[in-house]
Amino acid sequence: MTIKQPDAGAPGAEPEPPPGAGAPGTSAAAVAVAGGEIGRASLWDDAWHELRRRWLFWCSVAVLALVTVMAAAPRLFTATGVNEGCDPNRAKLGPSGEHWFGTDLAGCDYYAHVVHGARPTLLIGVAVTVFALLIALLFGLLAGYYGGLVDALIARLTDIFFGLPFVLGATVILVAFPSHGVWAMTLVLVLLGWTTMIRIMRGQVISVRDADYVQAARLLGASDRRIMVRHILPNAIAPVIVVATLNVGHVIVGEATLDFLGVGLQYPEVSWGLQLNQAKDAFVDHPHLLIFPAVFLSATVLSFLLLGDAVRDALDPKLR
Repeated sequence: MTIKQPDAGAPGAEPEPPPGAGAPGTSAAAVAVAGGEIGRASLWDDAWHELRRRWLFWCSVAVLALVTVMAAAPRLFTATGVNEGCDPNRAKLGPSGEHWFGTDLAGCDYYAHVVHGARPTLLIGVAVTVFALLIALLFGLLAGYYGGLVDALIARLTDIFFGLPFVLGATVILVAFPSHGVWAMTLVLVLLGWTTMIRIMRGQVISVRDADYVQAARLLGASDRRIMVRHILPNAIAPVIVVATLNVGHVIVGEATLDFLGVGLQYPEVSWGLQLNQAKDAFVDHPHLLIFPAVFLSATVLSFLLLGDAVRDALDPKLR
């Protein structure tokens, strides 16, 4: 016997069920997938709402925006180019009206060098983090989703690179290839800096790959690639984004350390780490050579760390 359902517009009619609700098992699947979409959107919306109320977040953004503009368009801050107008007769002069930050060992305007030094420092920090993040997302997804032999191979490869000390390993490689620039430094730091993010990504994928919304998508016939990209990745990427934000600061510190040790960028390149290297022997008599690049370097690194902490707190409901 067939029971006729009331029309949607008739008085007392029940609301029309969602599409697919009539098929056995399909209703639960659709609701689960929809729940995953709603939860994901709510997480990021709530995080942004939380971030907007944090003054440390806006302070960090302001400092990083200033440094980014300085790196992208240094001519907005100084008309002097790199190593332009250098006069050895005025070397190591203190700050003055003509030279705001004084002059360096070669008599070059130190303010101009600090401004131009932002580009390689920030470029290496961001580029290394972006490439390392892409590696972590790709191989972390594959290892966590498929497991088994794929997971074992990626895990062992990660262990090999994880066992290499970051600064020491980069020093050995850079000493072996002395003719290197910004992109060679980036490549070396990427090779040594992707292991932490891939482990976090793998763990997050493992924690969500058996969730209800993933099982629902699989029952609905979604391919592995679609499941990983549309359902697992958005729900597993938040902690990796936090680590990536913190990682930019760590990479900048590592790059400055290599420059300070004399194995990083070389003259005529200009970076904050190179300026610290030049200042180490003249700090007592000429403290301005160390103070100005150190202040800019510290402010940039601290801003990335504070930004990462703010994003972490905003994405974690337990810390609100």
